[in-house]
Amino acid sequence: MKCRTVTAVVISKRTAEAVKGQQVLTNHGCIIRLRVGMHETGDVCAEDGPALLQLCGTAKEVAALKADLNQIKGVKAKTMTV
Repeated sequence: MKCRTVTAVVISKRTAEAVKGQQVLTNHGCIIRLRVGMHETGDVCAEDGPALLQLCGTAKEVAALKADLNQIKGVKAKTMTV
């Protein structure tokens, strides 16, 4: 299986929604090949930040992950397959 799907996730209320987001990622963990999360640390840990996921799954599995992430308030996920 070729893993050519990338999902960009932006979390705008990290401390409020991190647990829900982590649960979704755990539930769909079998299709996540790579996960990279970024946030500003400076003096204070930022409330928003992007994460990138490389996915290895069927179109149905990828759509389910995206839908579950987008159901969380303050989370937006967009997927691209190349």
